[in-house]
Amino acid sequence: MKYALKRLVTGLGAGRETARPCYSVALAQAMMRPALFANLFGVLALFQSGRLVKDSEALMKAVKLLQILAQHHNHLQEQPQKALVDILSEVPEAVLQEILPKVLKADLNSVLGSPEHLELFLLAQQKVPEKLKELIGPVNLFSDENIPRLVNVLKTAAASVKKERKLPTVALDLLRLALQEGRFPWFWKEVVEQGLLKKQFWPASYLCFRLLGTALPLLSKEQLPLVMQGDLIRHFGEHMVTAKLPNQFKFAPEMNEYLSAFLESCRDDPERQLAVVVAFTCVTNQGLPVLPTFWRVVRSLSAPALKGYVAWLRDMFLRPDLDSLVDFSTSGQKKAQDASLHVPERAVLRLRKWVILRLVSMVDALHAEKEEDVIEEVARFCFFHSFFETKKPTSQIPETEQRFSFPLESRTREVVSSAFFSLLQTLSTQFRQAPEPTQDRPPWTHRLVQFADSLLNRSRNVTPLTPFSSQQRQAWDRMLQTLKELDACPPEAKAKASAFQHLLFLVGVYLFKSPVESCDLLGDIQTCIKKSLGEKTRRTRSKAANPQEPPWVEVLVEILLALLAQPSHLMRQVARTVFSHICSHLTPRALQLILDVLNPEQSPEEDSVVVTDDSEKQLESEGDKSSESEDDKHSASEEDSDEEDSDEEDRDGDVDQGFREQLMAVLQAGKALGTVDGEDDDDDELGDEAMMALDQSLASLFAEQKLRIQARRDEKNKLRKEKVLRRDFQIRALDLIEVLVTKQPENPLVLELLEPLLDIIRRSMRSSSSKQEQDLLHKTARIFTHHLCRSRHYCHDVGRCVGPLYAQVERLVEQAGRQADTTISLYYFNAALYLLRVLKGNATDPACKTQKKEKAGPKPRAPEATGGLDLSLVTPVYSSALTSFLTKRNSPLTIPMFLSLFSRHPVLCKSLLPVVIQHVSGPARPRHQAQACVLLQKALPTRELRLCFEDPEWEQLVGQILAKVTENLRTLGEAQAKSEQQKELSSLGLLNTLFRTVHQEKLTVDLTAVLAVLQGRQLGEHSAGSSRLHDLYWQAMKALGVQRPKSGKKDAKEAPSAAETPVSTKRKKKGFLPETKKRKKRKSEGAVPEEDAKPAASAGDQPPSTGKKRRHKRKARAPAQAPENGTPAPKGPAPDPSTTSPGTLAKTPKPQKKKRKLSQVNGATPVSPVPSSGKKPQKDVPEKGVSGKSPQSALPRKKARLSLASRSPSLLQGTAKRKKALRKARKP
Repeated sequence: MKYALKRLVTGLGAGRETARPCYSVALAQAMMRPALFANLFGVLALFQSGRLVKDSEALMKAVKLLQILAQHHNHLQEQPQKALVDILSEVPEAVLQEILPKVLKADLNSVLGSPEHLELFLLAQQKVPEKLKELIGPVNLFSDENIPRLVNVLKTAAASVKKERKLPTVALDLLRLALQEGRFPWFWKEVVEQGLLKKQFWPASYLCFRLLGTALPLLSKEQLPLVMQGDLIRHFGEHMVTAKLPNQFKFAPEMNEYLSAFLESCRDDPERQLAVVVAFTCVTNQGLPVLPTFWRVVRSLSAPALKGYVAWLRDMFLRPDLDSLVDFSTSGQKKAQDASLHVPERAVLRLRKWVILRLVSMVDALHAEKEEDVIEEVARFCFFHSFFETKKPTSQIPETEQRFSFPLESRTREVVSSAFFSLLQTLSTQFRQAPEPTQDRPPWTHRLVQFADSLLNRSRNVTPLTPFSSQQRQAWDRMLQTLKELDACPPEAKAKASAFQHLLFLVGVYLFKSPVESCDLLGDIQTCIKKSLGEKTRRTRSKAANPQEPPWVEVLVEILLALLAQPSHLMRQVARTVFSHICSHLTPRALQLILDVLNPEQSPEEDSVVVTDDSEKQLESEGDKSSESEDDKHSASEEDSDEEDSDEEDRDGDVDQGFREQLMAVLQAGKALGTVDGEDDDDDELGDEAMMALDQSLASLFAEQKLRIQARRDEKNKLRKEKVLRRDFQIRALDLIEVLVTKQPENPLVLELLEPLLDIIRRSMRSSSSKQEQDLLHKTARIFTHHLCRSRHYCHDVGRCVGPLYAQVERLVEQAGRQADTTISLYYFNAALYLLRVLKGNATDPACKTQKKEKAGPKPRAPEATGGLDLSLVTPVYSSALTSFLTKRNSPLTIPMFLSLFSRHPVLCKSLLPVVIQHVSGPARPRHQAQACVLLQKALPTRELRLCFEDPEWEQLVGQILAKVTENLRTLGEAQAKSEQQKELSSLGLLNTLFRTVHQEKLTVDLTAVLAVLQGRQLGEHSAGSSRLHDLYWQAMKALGVQRPKSGKKDAKEAPSAAETPVSTKRKKKGFLPETKKRKKRKSEGAVPEEDAKPAASAGDQPPSTGKKRRHKRKARAPAQAPENGTPAPKGPAPDPSTTSPGTLAKTPKPQKKKRKLSQVNGATPVSPVPSSGKKPQKDVPEKGVSGKSPQSALPRKKARLSLASRSPSLLQGTAKRKKALRKARKP
C-alpha cells in the first residue's frame, strides 16, 4: 500500500496532462478506504467512551455520519448499520423517539430489506412501540405475505456470520418476538423448516441448528415436541451421519454446549430435561441413534431425570418403539437395492446394541456414591439378559417381569455379555477408592454374587442359558462358602483376602459363560487360597526351594497365566493384583513357569500354553464386536496388506517343481509337448475330443495347484496369528515380572530374571519390525533398567549362590564384549554391575554414612570398601574385558561403561589401573591409547579412588602415569591422522589432570622431562579446528609457569610489512583521524622492551615520550602489586641464574604460600608472578616465541625435584639481564 501511494503521488506530477486525472482518481480511491474506516472507528470510540449518549448534538452528527458510511457497502459492508443499532440500543427512549424518524423509513419493504433495518425495527418495537406505530402504522411481521422476505433476511444474516459461527441477533429477536406474540409454531414451521431448510444452504442450516439450541431454554414442555420431531431435527441427524471427514465442519460439539447449558439451567425441572435427552436419542439412522454411546451431556442430568432416562433406555431395549423414532436414511442408503437393510428386525438389532452400550457407558459418567442404585440396576439388567431368560415372572425379581416385544437374538446377547464384562472393568477401576461399605450395603461384587445366587435358586422362574451340571453347581456353592470365609479374615490379611475375593468373583462370573473351564479353575483357586492364608510368608531362597513345599503357588501362577491368555483387561488387572499378594511365596518352579512364556524356544510346552483355540476364538470374536474401532481397522488393513503381499509372492515366486512335472506329464499325455517347445508341427494337430480332455486335465491340475497355494497361505496366516497371540501373551506375562521386581526387590529369585530379560531385549532389538515387537522391547527394557538395575533395594542374602553369581558375572561380561551392537552390550554390562552391587552387599553403608557425617575421617579399609566382593574372582574378568576394549578394533564396550564401573567400585578400579596405564603408550593403536588416557583422566580426580591409596602409593602412581604420558608425547610425531590428533588431545588433557592433582595434593614429582618434551613440541600458529589442542597445550605450559604469548594478529595490523608501499599504508589508514588530531600519548615507551618497541616505532612517526609519569606510577604501585602477585618487591639485585639451581629455588615456601591462598580464594589456578601482558610489558616470552621456538631454550636441562605447590617465582622465568633491565626502568 505504501508503494502504491508513493507511485500515485509521483504520478500527479506527470508530464502528460491526460494522465494526471487518472492518477488523482486512483489516489482518491486508494485513500477512501482508510478514511471510511477512520470515520467508523472514530464514532465507535466516542460511543465506547460514553460521551455520545450524553451529547444529543454529537449523537445526531454520529447518526448522520453512519448513514453516509452505510452507502459505501463495498468497503464497510454492514458495519455502519450494526454500529447504529448498537448505539440506539443504549440511548434513552426520549432520544430514540427523536432519532427514529431519521433512521427508519416508514416503509415495510425497507424494513424487511436487510437484517440491519429489521433489527432496528425490532429494537424500536421493543423500546418505543407507540412511536413506531405512529411512524409506520400497525405491522404484522408474522404473516404469510412476509414469509419470503423474512427468509431472505435470515439467509443474509446467516451468510454474514458464516466465519464467526454464531447466531445473528436479528434471528434471536425474531424468535423472542414470535414467542411473545404466540406465533412460535407458525414461525418454526413456515419460516424455519419450510423456508430456511428448503434453501439447501449450509449457513442457513447452521442458523437453524443454533436457533434450535437457543430456543430450548425458552420453550415449555408442550412446545418441545414441535421442534424435536420435525424436519429440522431430522436434518440435524443427517448432518451428524454425513459429516465424517476431517475437513468438514461438525456442529455436534456446538450442540453439546447448547444442551449442557440447557440441562444446567433447568435442573429443577427433570421432566423437561428428560424430554430433551429422549428426543435427541430418538434421532436414528435406520434404527441406530446418531449420538455417540458415550455422551458427556448426561452428567448434567438431575437424579430423577437420570433414573427416568435409564428406565426409558431399558424399555426401548425390551420393547423397541420404532414409530416414536425420528428415523431417516441417507442418500446412499436410499440408493441401495438390498431389501434386508430396511426390515424392522435390523433396526431393532442396531437400536438394542446402541442402548446396551449407552447404559454401560453412562456408568463412567456417574458418581459412585450418589447414583449407586442406578449403577446396580444397570449391572443387574446386563447380567440377567446376558446369561438368563425368564420362564415365569415373579415380583421378587423385577427383571423377570420385563417382556420382549421382539425376541432377543443370540448376537444381541453376545453384545450384552461383552458390555457386562466391560462394566465390570469400569466398576473395578472407578470404584476401587470408594468408601468402606457398611453392614447394610455390602460391596457391589457381593451384591452381584448374591443376585446371581438368587437367580440360580429360582429355577422355576428363570433358567440359565447354559444350565449348570451338579459338579458346576457344587463349585459355585463352594465359591460362596470361600467368600464368606474370606470376609472373616483378620485385619492384617484383609488386602490379600480382597484380592482373592475379586479373583473368585471374576472366575465365578465366567462360570456362566464357559462352565467347563471355569469349574476346574474354581476348585484349584479355592485350594490355593486356603493354603496361602494358612501359611507364613517365606522370604529366603532356601525355604522357597524346599521340596516339601506344597505346589499351591505354582498352581495359582498357572491359573493366572491362563487368565492372562484371555483378551480381557479386567483379567489382566485381577492377575496383577493377586500376584502382588502371592509373589512373596514364589518358588523357583513357579517363576520358571513365567519365564517359559517369555522364552518359548527354551520350553517345548509353551505353545500349548500360549496359543489356544479358545483364546484365539475369543480374540477374533472381540475383534468382530469392536470392528468399528480404529485398532481393528488398522489390523484389518495390515491383514489386507499381508494378503496382497502373499498374493504377489505366490504370483511372482518360482513355480513349484512338482507342479511343473505334473504339467509336463499332462501335456505329454495330450501330445502337446512339441507345441510347448515351440516346434511347428501342423500334421499332428489334436482333435476336438483330445483337446477337450486336455482342457479338463489342465483345469483339474490348476485347481489342485490353487488349493495348495491357498493352503500355504492359510498356514502362513495361522503362523502369523499365533505369533501375534504369543507376543501379546508375553507382554501380559511381563506384568507379573514387573510386579515381582517392584514388590519383592530383595527376593533372591529376582537374580534369575537377568538373563531371560536380556534374551528378550536381544531378540527384540534384532527383529523389532512390528509395533508389537517394539512394545515388548520397550516394556522389557523399562522393567530391566528402572525397576531392576536402578532400584534402591536389592537382595542382601544370596546364601549359597555366591559361586554361581561370580560365574554369572563372568558370563555377562563376556557376552557384553561379544555383542555386535553397543546398545545390547550396555544392557549386559549393567546386569553385571547389578550383580556386583548384590555381591558387595550393604557392608559399605555404615562407612558411607560416617564419611558423610565426618568429612575428615580415616580412610576406609579394603574389606570395608569391597564389602562382600571377592576381588580375586572379579578382577580377572574385568581385566580381560578392559584389555579387549583397549586392543580390539571394533569393541562394543565403551568408555562410559568402565567409568560407571570405576565410580561404583573404586577398589576394583585400583586393581584395573595397571591395565589402563599399560596401554597409554607402547605398541597399542593411537585410538586405544587415546581411550586409555581418557579413562585415566576421568578416573583419577574421583575422591573414592583416592581413598583407596596410601600417600606414597598415590605419589608413585601419579609419577608412573606422568612418565607414560611423557613417553607418549615424546614418541608422537606431527599428528596427521584423526586418531593421532585425538591421542594428542587426550594426552594433554590427562597431563593437565595430573598437574592439578600434583598441585592440589602438594606432591613432589619430577617435571623436568615433561617440560623438555613440551618445549620441544611448542606449537606455533594453529590451523583451523586445532584450537582445542592449543588451549590444552598452553594450559599445561601455564601450569609449569609459562604464559601464553600474545597473538601476532594485532602486531601485524599495527606494523605493515616492508613490501607494502606508502600508498597501501595510506589506504589502510583511510577513515581514521589524522595524526595532528590525535591526542599525545601519555604512556612512556622508554621502559618498553626492545622487542615490543620496534613495532610501535615502525607504526607511527611520533617521537617517544620521556615516560616520567609512567615511571612514577609504577614506583608508587610496586609495593601494592607485590603481595598481589604473590612475590614481595625486589630489594636487591636478582641472583645470578648460573649460581642458583632449580633444586634450591624449589624450597621457598613462605612467599608462595600467600600466593597460593589468594589464587585458591579467587577460584583460579595459581599462575607465575609474571606481569600480565595487558598493563605491563611482557618480560618472559620474547618476540621469538611467536615463531615457534621455545622461550626457555637457554634454561639448563638438569634433573631437579620441584613442587608445583610452592611455585618458585624464578623457575621458568626469563634471563637475569631482562630482570635487571626491568628493575632499572622502574627506578626514578
